[in-house]
Amino acid sequence: MTPYVARVPLRWVDLDAQGHVNNALVADYLQEARVGWLLSGPNAHLLGTATMVVSHQVEYLGPMVFSTEPVEVDLSVGSVGAARFQLGYSVRQDGRELARAHSTMCLFDYGAGRPRRMTTAERHWFAAQTTALEPFRSLGRWHVGDRAGETEFVVRWSDLDPYGHVNNVRVFDYFAEARVRLNPDGDGTNRMQVAAADGLLWMVARQDIDYLGQISHRDEPYRVRSAFARAGRTSVTIVAQVEDPSDAAVLARARTVLVCGDLAGRPVPLPADMLAAASKWPAVPH
Repeated sequence: MTPYVARVPLRWVDLDAQGHVNNALVADYLQEARVGWLLSGPNAHLLGTATMVVSHQVEYLGPMVFSTEPVEVDLSVGSVGAARFQLGYSVRQDGRELARAHSTMCLFDYGAGRPRRMTTAERHWFAAQTTALEPFRSLGRWHVGDRAGETEFVVRWSDLDPYGHVNNVRVFDYFAEARVRLNPDGDGTNRMQVAAADGLLWMVARQDIDYLGQISHRDEPYRVRSAFARAGRTSVTIVAQVEDPSDAAVLARARTVLVCGDLAGRPVPLPADMLAAASKWPAVPH
């Protein structure tokens, strides 16, 4: 099947401190493509009333820079089940593929608080577009144990979506903020400040997120607990989870591959502080 193509305009504020489009904003572009695709067909009624993101897998293939030309997102439909469907994406700028991703979505009855089955007509439209999606490499099975770095965050009102819960894209932000604060010395210095002083860049190569519960707006903070699954010569794999401190419920889980690079983007050996963090907060094989 021919993919649906969305043209998503860039914003100057999409750039991060390293001068590239922030990794979380790529998930925003996927969402814009997904919304446009749903609105283009007979299942537009599902938008804002009956869809839920179950998981994302995003692979970052190169840096995206600001341009007055929109980025192009090709969207394809993968497998379709009774209540779930899978989407695949390719994000391109100036003809170069800079990211690819998969999303798993489900139909959800928000009034009853449970997934619902597709109608025959809904499933027919999804199924008519299906194509085989290339699978992603597994990042392994890990979980956060008793030894973990902890960071609190507060939900902003602007983080909410039309359902009244935190939008799936904003969860990328929470995990990113926690990664920046993974400092084993606990002296208040964040990892990005250290990297800038040492002439280093931290590049997200892969990020997978599973959504396990709804995150709501409230005065009390949530927390992210993070641990290290693997530490190689130039990259680390971090596993993390968003928790509600009131009952320790896990609301989202992430697996992130970070590559350390020089200012030209070439991989370089991990700095001592990252190796120390990996030793202090080891993830547990699942």
